Amino acid sequence: MLKHGILGLLNYGDMTGYEIMTVFRDSLSHFWVAQTSQIYRELQKLEENGWINVTHIAQESRPDKNMLSITDAGRAELLRWIKSDTANSAVRSPMLMKTFFRGECSIDENIAFFRDLPGKETPFHNGSENAVTVSSQYEKVIEEPLKALYWKFTIDFGLMYDRMLREWCENCIRKLEEIKHENPAD
Repeated sequence: MLKHGILGLLNYGDMTGYEIMTVFRDSLSHFWVAQTSQIYRELQKLEENGWINVTHIAQESRPDKNMLSITDAGRAELLRWIKSDTANSAVRSPMLMKTFFRGECSIDENIAFFRDLPGKETPFHNGSENAVTVSSQYEKVIEEPLKALYWKFTIDFGLMYDRMLREWCENCIRKLEEIKHENPAD
């Protein structure tokens, strides 16, 4: 799916690899995390597939750069992927897998786990306010309010998820503290 995220960004306009990394970090990281090495590996594959073009630009006072642009075949692949059925997307959550087996830990360890979890599992590691601000800035850059609306939808999802996670953790802590209070020996 990383390749489709890159194609989606290039569909908005030509970018360098560095610019793609920056946009990923600033606007997509609340739902898809990508390392620099992963992005550059995908860029090679996208070029091999004929989905992007790479134009080498020599610069005198700066290092040379490669400008990336989506091809018609890349745009067709992006649209094919967007319109494909996602009903079979499986949820994989290491956090939930660990939670499932937390009965192996003490109640105090589990209370600490749920207290720390919202800060570790938040989709907005730079703060939700930053995600909203960055989205507004990108909206001005592309000057297409309808496309920016869909970006806002993902931020809204992240905000709701963050709120749900905090409420869920508070509920788990409350239940564990009740058990601890009822059974002080545990």
